[in-house]
Amino acid sequence: MRAGSKRAVQGMTLIEVLVALLILGVGLLGAAAVQLNALKYTDSSRMLSQASFIAYDMMDRIRANSAADYTVVPPTSGNLGNARDQDLYDFTTNIAQFGGPTATGSVTVNQRIYTVTITWDDSRAARNDHDQRSFVLSSRVAVDPLVSP
Repeated sequence: MRAGSKRAVQGMTLIEVLVALLILGVGLLGAAAVQLNALKYTDSSRMLSQASFIAYDMMDRIRANSAADYTVVPPTSGNLGNARDQDLYDFTTNIAQFGGPTATGSVTVNQRIYTVTITWDDSRAARNDHDQRSFVLSSRVAVDPLVSP
């Protein structure tokens, strides 16, 4: 424009358009990063919920058959004639189906307090490979009537 011109400037310059596109691009990249993190954490939360369901199911089975020893090595096949063996087989099968081949589960007992532990690979939600995550559930299964607290 010339000095002293009375015409008003209209429209946007090319630099203004490029700056606006740059700001829009950075905003869209940020939104995509937030979406990816949400997907990772949703999957991790789903795995934790599934481990919780499996652990509580096993604890209910232990309560229903409290006279059996659930700390033995799980059988490689089910046995409908033996409730404990079937329970342990279902427990290990459910863990393998939800957590893959690296997922593990164990049942331990200390006096009458049973502890069910499920461990799986949660590296998808973690920042490093082979990050293990565990769910631990402890409960008193039966009260010995001969022992008073």
